[in-house]
Amino acid sequence: MSKIKIVCDSSAGLTEEEIKKYDITIVPLTVMIDGTVYTERETITNDQFPGMMEKAKSLPKTSQPPIGKFVEAFDKLGADGSQVLCVCMMESISGTVHAAEQAANMSSTDVTVVDSHTTDRCMAFQIIEAAKVIENGGSVEDTVAKMQDVFSKSKLFLAIDKLDNLVAGGRVNRFAGTLSKLLNIKVMLEIKDGEITIDSKGRGTKYIHKTWERILKQMADGPKVKAIGISDVQATKEVAWLKERLEKLFPDIDIVVRETVPIIATHTGMGANSLHYYTE
Repeated sequence: MSKIKIVCDSSAGLTEEEIKKYDITIVPLTVMIDGTVYTERETITNDQFPGMMEKAKSLPKTSQPPIGKFVEAFDKLGADGSQVLCVCMMESISGTVHAAEQAANMSSTDVTVVDSHTTDRCMAFQIIEAAKVIENGGSVEDTVAKMQDVFSKSKLFLAIDKLDNLVAGGRVNRFAGTLSKLLNIKVMLEIKDGEITIDSKGRGTKYIHKTWERILKQMADGPKVKAIGISDVQATKEVAWLKERLEKLFPDIDIVVRETVPIIATHTGMGANSLHYYTE
């Protein structure tokens, strides 16, 4: 039986330990700040980016990986006859999945490309479970089925502190007209069926906290939670507030907290923070 190897783009919210443990290959996206191109995980870190974005003369520009990067990774991993499973962020915010699909057609390796329909830590949940299926001898079809199951039981909520980047970045075109008139309003977004949707909106931090309390109650009252992650863009105080409440509700779960990747931070803006979880 041929081995199955996992590739994903750099938006996946995996820890360094998870990447090493499951031998995951990362194909990085890039971000351009005032004319200089930086590559995620190579020439810029998650922690470095927010400060650079804040000082930039204009909104950084993000780019999907070149098709050649995917081809190179696929060919290298498949040289020993292995199959490749490539997991990408949701198509609605990036063309990365299409670049991977084109690369798969160009590679001599047997590659299956999957749109995770999400990103960040929720994308990592799918990848980790896929890796476990592979460890247990599962097929590519088995891993894809498991990822779809995890996605169906996952939630991603994103609190936006300032809407300027979100509107300017054009990743929520359907809502741009509405949001651009509400730049002093704080918004809670949710990923549903691979699309960014507005959960609710209101004024001030108290509103956001009230919204988080509602979401936390839904978590507590719903199916058993299996994993939790928090990602942010220098929202230290808000992350501490949210994490404290999550730890009280789910004391047995190790909550992964991380500064999100530059690609996501560019569009969410400073002060954004998000909650990712999935259930049984």
